Amino acid sequence: MLTKKQYELLKFIERRLSESSVSPSFDEMKEALGLKSKSGIHRLITGLEERGFIRRLPHRARALEILKLPDNNQPVARTASPEHAVGNSGFSPNVIEGHFGRREETAFETPTTQDGIQLPLYGRIAAGTPIEALRDNSNHIEVPPSMIGTGDHYALEVEGDSMIEAGIQDGDTVIIRRCNTADNGTIVVAMVDETEVTLKRLRKRGDSVALEPANAAYKTRICGPDQVRVQGQLVGLMRRY
Repeated sequence: MLTKKQYELLKFIERRLSESSVSPSFDEMKEALGLKSKSGIHRLITGLEERGFIRRLPHRARALEILKLPDNNQPVARTASPEHAVGNSGFSPNVIEGHFGRREETAFETPTTQDGIQLPLYGRIAAGTPIEALRDNSNHIEVPPSMIGTGDHYALEVEGDSMIEAGIQDGDTVIIRRCNTADNGTIVVAMVDETEVTLKRLRKRGDSVALEPANAAYKTRICGPDQVRVQGQLVGLMRRY
């Protein structure tokens, strides 16, 4: 699934390629989507590439190839979120914070069975919607109790191959402990610019926050501290063969 802006950009690129076989420029994409800077387009392109919807053709400027379109050509709804400041005024060399307002104080009840713990399955990590807006407890996954520690947990399906060198593959189910802080080097669910949810390794680099993929084919994304909200930390993984 894609965010509204990712979907709009993908359809715009598809339309331009069908009309002229030439990819639109970043300025044209920026104007079409009503964005103020080309950096926003760069993030959208990166997100589409990580999710396998487009490919940048090497050694050719402005060359994009569409690999697939979303199921039913329908985007997911984008839900606005409240406070999104990251960090605080104190010195914190090893911990990166992403504030949730007061939402993290409210826990949900975790159903249990004789064989395991039922966790809410919120959908794919590329959903592009704040995790707290996805609390649809109609879908669950049964998880062994040994995988769950203290705190609130939820599950997400992984889309894309940006974390394969960390052993996380497309289609895996990751178990996430809900939190709004993370130690440097941990793998987290992060909301970027209130428009995209991604699973990446988190590091603090001076005044910036780095979201590191575990795949040499993708670049590390460097964000400002007010661009990223931590929404949970990876604690487990399940895979079907």
